[in-house]
Amino acid sequence: MLLRMEDGIINIVMERMRPESALRFKTDRSRYPIPNDDAEQNRDDMKHAMMLELTNGNLFFSPIIENPQKIIDLATGTGIWAIDVADKFPSASVTGVDLSPIQPSWVPPNLKFLVDDIEDEWMHGGDFDFVHMRCISPWLKDEVKVLRQAHEHMKPGAWIEIQELDARANCDDGSLAPDAPLAKFFDTAEQAVASFGMKFRAGENLREPLEKAGFTNVSCKVLKVPIGTWAKDKKLRLIGLYLKTAVNDMFGAMAAKPLRKILGPEEIEVFLADARKDLNNVNIHSYEKYYFWMGQKAAE
Repeated sequence: MLLRMEDGIINIVMERMRPESALRFKTDRSRYPIPNDDAEQNRDDMKHAMMLELTNGNLFFSPIIENPQKIIDLATGTGIWAIDVADKFPSASVTGVDLSPIQPSWVPPNLKFLVDDIEDEWMHGGDFDFVHMRCISPWLKDEVKVLRQAHEHMKPGAWIEIQELDARANCDDGSLAPDAPLAKFFDTAEQAVASFGMKFRAGENLREPLEKAGFTNVSCKVLKVPIGTWAKDKKLRLIGLYLKTAVNDMFGAMAAKPLRKILGPEEIEVFLADARKDLNNVNIHSYEKYYFWMGQKAAE
């Protein structure tokens, strides 16, 4: 088992709006509208830690075979999920694919990373036992194309799992009004991302794309994730702190490019300040939904 910084204490830094000139994006030609800087990479790793707490350490829920031989993580980001799954299945060949070469060089020997756009023609081999995607569906131009290519390169009986947050500030007790600043942030972010031809809330509606791509036995497990530390349960408070910090960092990421499509700089500053007040208010009981979509390639 490799030791990594993520295994220790996570330094949670509340991120302010980052100037676009100081940011890195996936590539100059990329359609990806949010930055790929250190803050964004830390946010991805934090969401991984949150997911492990939420799922009691499960990296996935799909009923894959006991000893998978080939696993691929599409849009692997920092590679943290791929590293953990390579540790879990040391006899498997694990591949992580991403537009940016930001993954660590110190990884398990059964893991390799490839730099590629998962929306381009498939160049990653075939006969996969398991395909994993996380927090990427909103940024895809054509999710059916990506899923169909994955389907074509999987073994019969293999599984795909897509893990996505719903990008909504949900509330069951009325403590967050539908037009409250935090709720409006997610709604406005959806509009901003749509200007890039993307679907910010694609993760909540993946059944049809999976079935169109040819997958059978499509199902979805949904878990609630508190935004903030309002929950009574100690574990949920930790999970909520992770998500609160991730949402706060998302404010800066969205301000860097997407929100500028529909708001001016001063409007963005006021808009996010109001949303941040809601985010820090423990009397607001908001949450996101975490979707775990699963589908199987039919056995021959």
